[in-house]
Amino acid sequence: MTSTTLAYTVPFTLDRSRAPRVYRLVNDSPETVTGVRVTLVGTGLLVPVATTRLDPGDSVDLCVLGVELTRSAIAVVRWFRPDGDEYLWRFSF
Repeated sequence: MTSTTLAYTVPFTLDRSRAPRVYRLVNDSPETVTGVRVTLVGTGLLVPVATTRLDPGDSVDLCVLGVELTRSAIAVVRWFRPDGDEYLWRFSF
């Protein structure tokens, strides 16, 4: 990254309106992301999420089970931008 390179904004928002069992990951960016994977780190269960692409405005539901997820787990989202660069983003419950 050079001094003139701007930071890349995470393209997702997390809709928590159906929490604590279902979270919706929404692509709020103007670009398509590919190879989206979501994994759970810690205790609990996450229905495996793998989608080939999320176009702008598209979403995927994350189904999670666990006790005290806020204290015992995080989710990690992995995706690729159109230029092939890989990114990771973690969120807490």
